[in-house]
Amino acid sequence: MAYIVAEPCINCKYTDCVEVCPVDCFYEGPNFLVIDPDECIDCNACVPVCPVEAIYVDDELPEKWTHYTEWNAHLADQWRELGYNITEKKDSLPDAEEWANKEKSEEDILTWEGAE
Repeated sequence: MAYIVAEPCINCKYTDCVEVCPVDCFYEGPNFLVIDPDECIDCNACVPVCPVEAIYVDDELPEKWTHYTEWNAHLADQWRELGYNITEKKDSLPDAEEWANKEKSEEDILTWEGAE
């Protein structure tokens, strides 16, 4: 099992989870974080610190977000190759509070190619 970052993280990108991760398995995009499922040790440290409740163990992901399992693996690989491993807490996105309860989808995820 691994932990998965799901839709609530989009456009918020709080990094409290990164600060408590003992194995540095988080990767960052311009407006979203992912967990590398091969690096995650299933410690659960990240779940209680996420202010938007975006992190789930893979077998407890709400049905509507199960596709985020594939997104986390795919984007972690892509962002690792680009050097976007995140290991320290950063400021959230400027309008994170505004986005916290807004409807969003995987179509809102930006990649580094699309952001640059």
